[in-house]
Amino acid sequence: MKHKKYILFLFLPFLFLAGCSTTRALRDGEFMLRKASVKVDDRSYNASSLNAYITQKPISTLLGFNPLLSIYNLGGTRETQAAQFFRRIGTPPVVYDPAQVDASIDNIKNYLQYTGYYGSQVDSRVEVHGRKVNVTYFVTLGKRYTISSIDYEVPEYGTFAQEFAADRVNSTIAPGQFLSESALEAESERSAQYFRTKGYYGFNKNYYAFEADTLSGDGKAALRMMIRDYALGDSPEAAREHRKYHIGEVNISHPERLKIRPSVLENLNTVLPGQLYDERNVNTTYSRLSGLGMLSSVNIAMTPVSEDRVNCDISLQNAGLQGFKTNLEASVNSTGLFGISPQFNYYHKNLFHGGELLNLGLRGNFQFKPNDNAYSTEVTVTSSLLFPLFLGIPTRLFKGPNIPRTVLNTSFSYQDRPEYRRTMISTSLAYSGRVGNNFFYQFSPIQANIARLFNVDNDFKWNLLVKNPFLYNAYADHFDLGVGGMLYYTTNSSTVPLTPYHYYRLSFDVSGNFLSLFNRWMPLDDYGKHTIWQTEYSQYVRAELQIGRTFRFGREDKHAVALHFLAGAGYAYGNSFSMPFEKQFYCGGAASMRGWQARTLGPGNSEPLTDFFSIPSQMGEMKLEANAEYRFPLVWKLEGALFVDAGNIWDYPLNVQNPDDFDWDPEMDTSTFRLRTLPQSIALNWGLGIRVNLDFILVRVDTGIRLHDPARVAGERWLGPSEWFKGNYAIHFGVGYPF
Repeated sequence: MKHKKYILFLFLPFLFLAGCSTTRALRDGEFMLRKASVKVDDRSYNASSLNAYITQKPISTLLGFNPLLSIYNLGGTRETQAAQFFRRIGTPPVVYDPAQVDASIDNIKNYLQYTGYYGSQVDSRVEVHGRKVNVTYFVTLGKRYTISSIDYEVPEYGTFAQEFAADRVNSTIAPGQFLSESALEAESERSAQYFRTKGYYGFNKNYYAFEADTLSGDGKAALRMMIRDYALGDSPEAAREHRKYHIGEVNISHPERLKIRPSVLENLNTVLPGQLYDERNVNTTYSRLSGLGMLSSVNIAMTPVSEDRVNCDISLQNAGLQGFKTNLEASVNSTGLFGISPQFNYYHKNLFHGGELLNLGLRGNFQFKPNDNAYSTEVTVTSSLLFPLFLGIPTRLFKGPNIPRTVLNTSFSYQDRPEYRRTMISTSLAYSGRVGNNFFYQFSPIQANIARLFNVDNDFKWNLLVKNPFLYNAYADHFDLGVGGMLYYTTNSSTVPLTPYHYYRLSFDVSGNFLSLFNRWMPLDDYGKHTIWQTEYSQYVRAELQIGRTFRFGREDKHAVALHFLAGAGYAYGNSFSMPFEKQFYCGGAASMRGWQARTLGPGNSEPLTDFFSIPSQMGEMKLEANAEYRFPLVWKLEGALFVDAGNIWDYPLNVQNPDDFDWDPEMDTSTFRLRTLPQSIALNWGLGIRVNLDFILVRVDTGIRLHDPARVAGERWLGPSEWFKGNYAIHFGVGYPF
C-alpha cells in the first residue's frame, strides 16, 4: 500500500494522455472513424477474414487507448509551432469517409464471389456518437454450389493427354467440393507448373478455361475443365500445338573482374544441353548460384530458338567481394559498472576463386568501474573459412537447390581479471545447410577446446575454489573434445522480420565420450580423473531449446508482441563433476534479463561473489528464461518497447566422490535447483526501450528495472518503485531485436 503514490506518479503521463480528447484535431464537419467491424449471418464463417477488404480502418488501440493519437490531438487545430510538433510526432485520427464504405461493400462482395459465395448481400450501418463513427458491415452469405461432376477436354496430340491423366491424382478439385473461382485458379496454376516440369516451356494458367452448369436447381454444378491451344484473350486463330522443348545452348557470363573457376559454376548449374526442359532445374540453378553469397544478381533467361529448342543464358553480377563490419554493445548499471563489447570483422567472399568466404574477427568484452580497480578484459581473435560445398562429397550428388557448406573455425581467447588470467584455443569442423526456406541445420563432427588458467590469486583459490567443488572443476585447466549441432526452424529468416513469425532452435553438445574409450591408458590425477598432457578432459552433455513467436497487429501491422522462452541444461559425468566455464549458462545482458548486466544474476538465490570476484561472473549448469515484449511505432524510424523478463540459472546437486576434500555443505548451497524453492529463485524485471529501425539494421537502447531479486534476503526480494532507481536497474545498448 505504501507504493500507491509512486505507482500513480509513474502513470500520470499516461493518464493525462488518455484524458485528452481524441477528436480535438478534427475540423468542422469531420468525424473520426472509431470502429469498423464485420458481422456474418453464419457463425461458422470466420468474419475476421473479411477485415482485410475494408478500405478504411480505424487507428489501432490497446484497451481503447493509443498514446500517439493522444499526442497528435494535443496540437488541436491550431497552427502554432508546438501544435505542428505534436502533429508531426503523433498519429492522426482516421477521418470518416462515406465513399470508403461503398468501396468496402464492393470489395467484400467481390471476395465472397471469388471464394464461392454467389449472390452475397452486404449492408452497412453507420452509428454516430458525438464526433465519432462506428461502421458495421452486415453480410448475408450467398449460395454455394457443390461440384457434382468434372469433364475434361484436353489436346490429344503427342503425350499431352497421357501426362494430364497421370497428374489427375494430384488435382486439388474433385466432385463433392464447393465450386469457387479461387479453387479453379489455384488448380490451373498448379497444373500449369506440372507441365512446365515435363518440357512444356512457357505453359501457363491462361490456357485453362472452366464452365460450370448450375441450372439444375439442386445446388450442384457440373464442371467442365478445358485446356486450349490459345491463351486467354487470344482468338482461336492464334492456336498452336503445345510442344515439348529441350535445352539448346547454355551460356554463363559474368564480368571479367569476377575471378571464379568455371568448374565451380558448372557444378552448381543443373540446366544442361540436350536435357528436356524442366522448370525445377532452372529454379534449382538460381537458388544454388544465389547461395554463393558473392553475387549481387543472378539472371536466368530462357529463349526459344526453334519449335523444340530453348537456349539458357545465365548472367551473373558480383557484389563487393571484400569489406569490413563493425558492431557494438554496451551497458551500465546503477553501481557504475560499465560494459563495452566492440566487434570488428574483415571478410573476403572469394578467397580461392571458388566462392570461399573468409571471415577474420576481433571481439572485445571490457567491464570496468571508473576510479576503481575492478575490471574484466576479454579479447578474442576468430577466423572462419566457409566452403560453398560439402568437403568429401561431390556437388553433383546433391540434387536439391541447397548445397551443404563446410566451415572451419579457429579462435584464441584471452581473459584478464584480478582473480586470474585465462587462455583458450578452440577449433571445429562443421557442416551446415538448409532444407527449403525455413529449416536450417549444422553438425560439427569435431570441436575441441584447450583452456589454461594461470596467475590465479591465492585468496581466490584457497578461500573459494578449494571450498566449492563446482567452481573448482569449472575453473580448472581442461581439454574438451566432442561433437555438437544445431537445428533451427523459422517461418521468417529476415534480419529484421516485418511479418508475424515463429521459430524453434535446438542446440546440443556431447563431449568426452570418445576419449573415455582410452581411459585405461591415461594417468590419473589426485582426484581420480583421467588426464591428457597432465590436463583433465571434460565429459558432459549439454542442450538448449529456444522457442519464439512474434504477433503483429494494428494499422499496417506496425505493432507487435514478441514472446520468447529458453530452457537449457548441461550435465557432467564420467571424468567431470561440473561443466567447463565456457559451456555454462549465464543470465543478464542486452538479450537476456535486462535488469542485470551479463553474468551478474544467480545462480539460484546466491549472492554475487563480490568478496572474490571484482566483477561478478555468475554461471550455472541450468537455465530457464521467459521474455515478453510489446513493440510499437513512435515517429520516423523510431520504435518503442515495453518488456518483461523472468528467469535465472541454477546448479545441479553435486555428487562429489570425496566430499571431505572440500569445505562445502550441499544443504546450505542456495545455488542448487530445487522445485520447492523455485518460485523464490525466479528473477523478474520490466523495462522500456527505444529503437531505430532502418530495415536493414536495428539499433536499440533498453532500460531494465528489477521487480524481484532472488539474491536479496527473504522478505525484501520484491522491489517497489522507490527502490527501482537505487541500484536496481541496468541500461543496455545493442543491435537487432533481443529475440
